[in-house]
Amino acid sequence: MNTLSELKAGKLAGAKHLQLVEQLSEFPTDIFKLADTLEVLDLSNNNLSDLPDEFACLHRLKRVFLSFNQFKHIPSVLAKCPALIMVAFKGNQISEFAPNSLPKNIEWLILTDNNLHELPDDFGNYTQLKKLALAGNNLKKLPISMANCTSLELVRLSANNLTKLDDWLLELPKLAWLAFAGNDFNKAQCLTKSTLKNTPLENFQLKKVIGQGASGVIHLAKAEHNNVAVKLFKGAITSDGYPLDEVNCCLQAANHANLIKVLSYIEQSEQLGLVMELIDTNYTNLGLPPSLETCTRDTFNDGCNYSIEAVYKIAKQMANTLTHLHTNKVSHGDIYAHNTMINEHYDVLFGDFGAATNLAMLSEYQQQQIQLIEVRAFGCLIEDLLSTVSAAVKQDELFGKMSDIATRSTNSVIASRPSFKALSTLLNELV
Repeated sequence: MNTLSELKAGKLAGAKHLQLVEQLSEFPTDIFKLADTLEVLDLSNNNLSDLPDEFACLHRLKRVFLSFNQFKHIPSVLAKCPALIMVAFKGNQISEFAPNSLPKNIEWLILTDNNLHELPDDFGNYTQLKKLALAGNNLKKLPISMANCTSLELVRLSANNLTKLDDWLLELPKLAWLAFAGNDFNKAQCLTKSTLKNTPLENFQLKKVIGQGASGVIHLAKAEHNNVAVKLFKGAITSDGYPLDEVNCCLQAANHANLIKVLSYIEQSEQLGLVMELIDTNYTNLGLPPSLETCTRDTFNDGCNYSIEAVYKIAKQMANTLTHLHTNKVSHGDIYAHNTMINEHYDVLFGDFGAATNLAMLSEYQQQQIQLIEVRAFGCLIEDLLSTVSAAVKQDELFGKMSDIATRSTNSVIASRPSFKALSTLLNELV
């Protein structure tokens, strides 16, 4: 993090990245001295409400973070920034999104937790958009022009006021990660009926925090006879939606050998939670989340090198798990290596239902389309894993077969993709 005094003193000359958190209510014009070098500007967690017309002089700026400020509109000057491909306005008060407010080449737009009632009719002009986060607004419908956003890969629409899901959205050729729980047509009012018990929080002794995500905090906890993992939800809208929808999808998913086992749930007046089986410490994350550069695709530690046999075993388990989920009418919404855990034998544990959605209220066609959208995510996962395989193995027959499965799963012609059941059969017969 930088300081305003450093900026004013010229100590940041030549900087490519600038972050200021200083309760700013006015845009610091000294930032314009960095116009020839600045690529990433982070002014989140301030009190800004507008940008000056001179902002467009930042001609090298690629990414701007303005989350948790006081914006009520999207400044139209952003459209004049020639290199800008990412804009983040999470947690503002934005209700006005005028036409032509953003550059046509934008790839990543974050508007989570604002007050948007509609998107501009010209939204379809943003044809390069890959990642779109709109959870926690008041959208009742999406503009039909959005069907032209054929580069979209990840879309978050949870916790809005949508009255239906448009078929054209489910027909976008590159869409792979979709979340839409908690809208008017599918908002959960109470917990799903379950054979699991509602266990009081006081039954557990919380020992330490072992994990934290957008929706809640995971604690190592002592139960009556053993240790468990207790996830306590924050009770607010997250980047993926409402905690109640996440809990319901976990309960609806039921048990499977490759899903993190849910033992009971916690439902009290001011606390919602899940009690889960403690994961063996031998398990580690299969991958790392996407970076600013990869946008929608996972990353891996330097030197990560999976064997083709490991990729095959992981893929077979994942296809089987996802068949189970869709049989139970649950879409995961976040099929990624970073949400998948493996041990030294490449046994899989899959979790994190923050972006999951109950599909039961949708038509058969829409359920099928959403499954094929998730098949694309599965194909991307296989592609990402195959990228870690050593070059010497890439001539092997199994590598070729796995590459073919990834290609078929990511086919831009959605109807040509196999179902998860077909993929499971195919993988079981592969060797």
